[in-house]
Amino acid sequence: MQSENTTTRISRRITGALVLVSVPLLGLTTFATPAAAHGSVVDPATRNYGCWDRWGDDHQNPDMEEIDPMCWQAWQDNPNAMWNWNGLYRENVDGDHQGEIPDGTLCSGGNTEGGRYDSLDAVGPWETTSVTEDFTVHLYDGAQHGADYFQIYVTTEGFDPTTQELGWDDLELVEETGSYPEEEDIFIDVSAPGRTGQHIVYTIWQASHMDQSYYLCSDVDFG
Repeated sequence: MQSENTTTRISRRITGALVLVSVPLLGLTTFATPAAAHGSVVDPATRNYGCWDRWGDDHQNPDMEEIDPMCWQAWQDNPNAMWNWNGLYRENVDGDHQGEIPDGTLCSGGNTEGGRYDSLDAVGPWETTSVTEDFTVHLYDGAQHGADYFQIYVTTEGFDPTTQELGWDDLELVEETGSYPEEEDIFIDVSAPGRTGQHIVYTIWQASHMDQSYYLCSDVDFG
């Protein structure tokens, strides 16, 4: 397991980002400070966490457009989607996830936070994490909110995330959990057999401290 290494890296990168955003950035709007609270799935990396992890120290590098085009468009659209990789949630959904989050907007949490995360709905060749049919979802809960439950979906075989918008009908629920205590690192074992190539893992995290629902897209490759 990589929990300690991942947690240490997150803490180090947040500290570095706090220093970075205190310096004026030429040609860029002022960034919000990366939130020390809240949380997200860090393995397999969500779209905005992955972009922050790979490029947070080098986000003005023009080579990103060629090397990592989906992250490039995300940084150009709204850099705060990456600095606030752990703040993608909606409040007061009351469990009606499919009613509140329209097709095509699942990765942005239904255009939450005034559209801050809309770039995460973009269709294209997002960087992937290699997984097998049995893998573990690692949620880093920096604020230690705990969870009422998790619902973890994986796209059905035949769905192509590089060319298709994500909708609810494209997802299969592969794991639904009970509650979790207030702790930093949560690990959930899931199984998604019968899949090959690129897919999306879609995690709904219902936090315990209030009616706060997180909607998290992770790109994976089953090989």
